[in-house]
Amino acid sequence: MVSRRAAIFVLAMGVAAIAPTGGASALDYPTRPVRFVVGFPPGGATDILARLIGQRLSEKLGQQFVIENKPGAGNNIGTETVVNAAPDGYTVLLVNPANYINASLYTNLKFNFIRDIAPVAAFNRVPNVMTVAPDVPAKTAAEFIAYVKANPGKVNMASSGNGTSVHLSGELFMAMAGIKMEHIPYKGAAPAITDMLGNRVQVIFDNMPSIIGHIAKGGLRALAVTTAARSPQLPDVPTVAETVPGYEASALFGMGAPKKTPPEIIEKLNHEINAVLAEPAMRARLIELGGEPLIDTPEAFGAMIAAETAKWEKVVQFSGAKVE
Repeated sequence: MVSRRAAIFVLAMGVAAIAPTGGASALDYPTRPVRFVVGFPPGGATDILARLIGQRLSEKLGQQFVIENKPGAGNNIGTETVVNAAPDGYTVLLVNPANYINASLYTNLKFNFIRDIAPVAAFNRVPNVMTVAPDVPAKTAAEFIAYVKANPGKVNMASSGNGTSVHLSGELFMAMAGIKMEHIPYKGAAPAITDMLGNRVQVIFDNMPSIIGHIAKGGLRALAVTTAARSPQLPDVPTVAETVPGYEASALFGMGAPKKTPPEIIEKLNHEINAVLAEPAMRARLIELGGEPLIDTPEAFGAMIAAETAKWEKVVQFSGAKVE
């Protein structure tokens, strides 16, 4: 006769033998808080999107997605933190345009973004907005170009850091418009906008989520959007291309994870993020911030990242910008 203890042991071993490997971690995930790393300070577009998505993921999955702002080196400090983190799903990255740009802008990166970060899910794509400080007299992009030419060495262009789309959108504008401004990089969009409001810098090509509120309140003035078509959020604001033919730039956001993160965890995160993006309230909020949600697979987001990296490499080469 088999003892009760032995029978339980045999049953347990049988269940273990037929249990799918790797599935339990995805089924239970997450069992503790998740670090959601943002490579910029609070208040900018990347931070706003991370907090929107992170809050809903916390509510849906029952564990906090804790926003960890790690600014510095044009977003590279935050990215490197995630590249070197344990690939267990408990450290993820707010992927943003700086990741695509830095691949060709920086000459001595310690990582390769496409190789070392696994795409999880896209969030949205938004235009940047060419926005001027209150004291700038120009009311159009053409008037601004004339203003810069009439004031050589006196016009400062703010950005959220070297290598951001905010920076490179401005560099591309200068190159294509045939003008020169002094670039003033900040550690994020929020401090740059503070100085814009105080007229200490004159123009910024900021991501729409962090600038649109200031435009709506009248504190800052939008001259143009950087996408090929006008934005539904600013329908009366022309595109840069209407003044500078051929100009186009936009900002793609999403989530990434360390390269060897288990695929079942990536799939679960992708599924949950897509569900969040499909919620009417979230969709409406993202549209308010400048771009409709992008609901797709990790593989599709990976293809978007590759395309953006190739596009911004051409912009970097065109502008001549380089960072050691």
